[in-house]
Amino acid sequence: MSIPLRKTTEINHFEEAINTALALKEVFKKRADFVDQEGVFPYENFQDLKDAGFLSLTIPIEYGGKGLNLLEFLTIQEHLAEGDAPTALSLGWHLGTLLEAAENHHWSGDAFADLSRKVVEQKALINLAQTERATGSPSRGGIPTTTAVKKADGWLINGSKAFTSMAEALDYSVVTATISETNHKGFFLVNHSEKGVFVKETWDSISMRGTKSDDLLLKDVYVSKENLLVVEDGKNIVPKGWYLQVPAVYLGIARAARNYAIKFASEYSPNTLSGLISDVPEVRRKIGKIELELFQARTILHAVAEKWVNHPEQRQNLGTELAAVKHSVTNSANRVVDLAMRIVGARSLSVQNPLQRHFRDVRAGLHNPPTDDAIVYSLADAALK
Repeated sequence: MSIPLRKTTEINHFEEAINTALALKEVFKKRADFVDQEGVFPYENFQDLKDAGFLSLTIPIEYGGKGLNLLEFLTIQEHLAEGDAPTALSLGWHLGTLLEAAENHHWSGDAFADLSRKVVEQKALINLAQTERATGSPSRGGIPTTTAVKKADGWLINGSKAFTSMAEALDYSVVTATISETNHKGFFLVNHSEKGVFVKETWDSISMRGTKSDDLLLKDVYVSKENLLVVEDGKNIVPKGWYLQVPAVYLGIARAARNYAIKFASEYSPNTLSGLISDVPEVRRKIGKIELELFQARTILHAVAEKWVNHPEQRQNLGTELAAVKHSVTNSANRVVDLAMRIVGARSLSVQNPLQRHFRDVRAGLHNPPTDDAIVYSLADAALK
């Protein structure tokens, strides 16, 4: 799938980013087992990302960023996830939040320009904090129990957010809260250095351990009035194309598993065979199925992303396609990892073998919103309309 045409100066930004991502992938791969086994946030990886200017990849060029579009962003994510999936997924939340703001121009006042400057100059790290234990995934339509109470010159935020990736490392969060005396949802920029912002360690998942997706607690956190970025009333909400970073990351995991299995099959020769196991028909059949899964997954991911980039007038109607991509790609990625493990056999379950980490990490994609059941029902609803 081709990358949409860009101005020459912008093409150089993307090519430079790809070359850097390929190098970072190899560095991250060497650290991945430690990050997973210790369950720690990959600070070294993020320092490398900051040094490479990767925190500003999706910030517009006029604000000092690289101006990467959705398809280019997803391509970077695939490569980084081959090295270390938690690092890539975490970076994706940061870059995706910025990309949405850059595309929609929907933040109030100078908030986006100001935050972009902080990212470019100070390497500030942000995330979107909206999931709550009481409401579940925001994709299900739950109203935040986190509240924003109006004060004379700003807002007081109270509540808690679950599954806040990078919580301990964040400089800012875009927090969703129900605005007092309304049913509207506000998106507030919260500075983590403010009084009342706490992180509670709750992340005990066996998947994506390095994301450190702990709880974010907000107790009487003051937010100035200009940091109310967006107010939603539930109407005319544009689908979030950048959420395709989720299937892109899991596709990267699948590619890493595929590469390991291919290398193994091309080198392993048990004494029961006169040659390599890559000569065994059943192994070759499994490899063929892996290639087919990856081809189909990457094709649909890039096709819909390309449509998003080249036809912005259609974005309002792409919700079901975005959801279908997430369903198809994450399930394909799980099948690829399973096939890779079947090729390698019981040794794929060894703690020292990266396939067992890929197996645990890729499962998380099935639980990132929207979930499979919600996607299938949304497709049915669209068809029946």
